[in-house]
Amino acid sequence: METAPSEISSSKMFGGYNKRYKHFSPTLGCSMTFHVYFPPSSSSSSSAKFPVLYWLSGLTCTDENFIAKSGAQRAASAHGLALVAPDTSPRGLNVEGEADSWDFGVGAGFYLNATQEKWKNWRMYDYVVKELPKLLSDHFPQLETSNASISGHSMGGHGALTIYLKNLDKYKSVSAFAPIVNPINCPWGQKAFTNYLGDNKSDWEEYDATCLIKKFNAVPGHILIDQGEDDKFLKDQLLPGKFEEACKNANVQLKLRLQAGYDHSYFFISTFIEDHIQHHAKALSAL
Repeated sequence: METAPSEISSSKMFGGYNKRYKHFSPTLGCSMTFHVYFPPSSSSSSSAKFPVLYWLSGLTCTDENFIAKSGAQRAASAHGLALVAPDTSPRGLNVEGEADSWDFGVGAGFYLNATQEKWKNWRMYDYVVKELPKLLSDHFPQLETSNASISGHSMGGHGALTIYLKNLDKYKSVSAFAPIVNPINCPWGQKAFTNYLGDNKSDWEEYDATCLIKKFNAVPGHILIDQGEDDKFLKDQLLPGKFEEACKNANVQLKLRLQAGYDHSYFFISTFIEDHIQHHAKALSAL
């Protein structure tokens, strides 16, 4: 049963507020936290609503990393966009082995719906696509949840791309920083998918952006991806060339920007986040 989110912290920033909330998630079977950045209202009308940009974070992250480190609030404030940052996995379920490795289990939900019994609570896809938007719509009338876009980093970039491609009616645009675009062919993805989804590789393809682009290619506008050329995970884990080739074959517009000297960190993200906010603000008509 859905419970109303309770506010657990609030900090003013660029005229708006970062607010953190806690609620019980029926989808995941545990308590979850999420952040919302509410930009300052430019209208005296109480009926003014903000478009929503969801941000999905990467391995080992929580709902706090993006809010504390990206500096995205400056551009979000200027464009009147609300930022929503959920956590990256269920927590506190005490499933055996859930915290044994940093790239699987707690902090590593991969934004999919697990099919293996042991990991049945790992349903971050349904949480992000269904439960969280409904929760926001029910309890935050100032958020225009029907006017939304999605972005993310690394594992969260994988989540943003796959969720967007499977729900083109729900999101106006997508972007990503250093996304895991072809998880069926990299160690992170193979480890997670084997455990969460089992051994059937066709099930894996449902959560692989490079595979999905062949099916869901009616993409309006272009996909924006920034990738640091000095990212230590570039060659073995991220594989942006595979996604670029798939987009070309499907006639999907991709703006893949390889950024010289940048790594996988939030120093990289904070450098280019304003471009991504503008990309989404344009799609959401919030410019």
